[in-house]
Amino acid sequence: MSSQTLVVENLNKVFSSPKGNVVALKNIDLEVNKAEFITIIGPSGCGKSTLLKIIAGLDTTYDGNVLLNEKPIAGPSIEKGFIFQEPRLFPWLTVEKNIAGNWSLKKPEVRKRVDELIELVRLNGFEKSYPRELSGGMAQRVAIARALLRNPQVLLLDEPFGALDAFTRSHMQEVLLDIWQQNKTTMLFVTHDIDEAVFLGEKVVIMNPRPGHIQSVLPIDLPFPRKRSSQLFQEVRRKVLNEFEKVEEQGFTTGAGI
Repeated sequence: MSSQTLVVENLNKVFSSPKGNVVALKNIDLEVNKAEFITIIGPSGCGKSTLLKIIAGLDTTYDGNVLLNEKPIAGPSIEKGFIFQEPRLFPWLTVEKNIAGNWSLKKPEVRKRVDELIELVRLNGFEKSYPRELSGGMAQRVAIARALLRNPQVLLLDEPFGALDAFTRSHMQEVLLDIWQQNKTTMLFVTHDIDEAVFLGEKVVIMNPRPGHIQSVLPIDLPFPRKRSSQLFQEVRRKVLNEFEKVEEQGFTTGAGI
C-alpha cells in the first residue's frame, strides 16, 4: 500500500473577473506522505492559501487531480481539518464546548476525547473559560484542538501564528510539534516566515507567483528538537533563502518574514 496520503497532479486554478482571467496556480504537482510535516512558503499572491483551500475541498473549481488516500477530494470532510489565521471561536461557548462543536459533552466518548485534547494543547484549567478570557495563543490552541477532535487524516494550517507576537509564536510552534509527534497527523503549514518553515517542516515547498507554481521542494535534514541558533539550522536556512534570491533575480518581491 502506498505511503502517500495526499497527491496533487497537474493542478491549475484560474480566477475569472470582469478585467479578465487570472492564473492563480499552474501545473502544481505535490506528493505528501502519511504523517509528514510539510511547510509551504512564498511571497504574497503565489497561491499558497488557494492551494490549501483546494486540498481542503473548499474550492472545487480547478483542473487537475487532488487525491486523498487515492480518492478524489470532492468537498469538505472530516478527513481534513483546517486552521485559519484567526481562531474563529464561538464567543458564547466555553473552551470545551468550542472544541466539542456540535457533539454533546454528555456522551462519555466525546467527554473523554475533549479532555484528552485539552491536555494535548496544554489548556488544563481553562475548560470553562470563554474566548474573551483567552490570549491569542490560547485561542489558537482551542482552534487546533477543535480541528483534531474528529481525527483528521490531514491538518491544513493557513498562517495560523501570523497574528501572534514573537514569544507566543515560538511557543505555539513547540506546541504544534508536540501535537504532530504524538498524533502522527499529516500536516501542511502555510507561512511567510523562513525560520518558521525550517523549524517546523520535514520538507519546505517554495512557491513563486505570476502564475503560482512550485519552484522547489527542499528536504530539511535536521533532527527534532531543533535549535534556531545551531550552525546546521543556519546552514539550512541559508539554503532556503538562496531559493528566494532566485525569485529576486527574476524581479519578484519575497514577502514578509525573510
